[in-house]
Amino acid sequence: MNNYNINKGIGRTVEFKGLKAQYLFIFVGGLLGTLIFVMILYMAGVNSYICLFLGAGSASLIVWQTFSLNRKYGEHGLMKIAANKRHPRYIICRKPIHRYLKFTPKSNVL
Repeated sequence: MNNYNINKGIGRTVEFKGLKAQYLFIFVGGLLGTLIFVMILYMAGVNSYICLFLGAGSASLIVWQTFSLNRKYGEHGLMKIAANKRHPRYIICRKPIHRYLKFTPKSNVL
């Protein structure tokens, strides 16, 4: 009989070094943005030590911030926060109360 390995990762989110879901995209986008920023500074003629310092500082800030967001909010946390901001704080009801209490019978339609 042949033994086949079963892929147990079906339906699970993408994970890399503990970063899950949208944090992975934030991480990659931030590091790519930092790289492009440093390349533009270097081509503009800024001192290479300043470029190196700014690149290393901003990359470490992005790594630290992304991992702290991942630890604080979890896999679906940022989506929950964004959804919570779209919910109204309270519902405004401008109809008079008697309009809610009025009963209207439905007609029998065959």
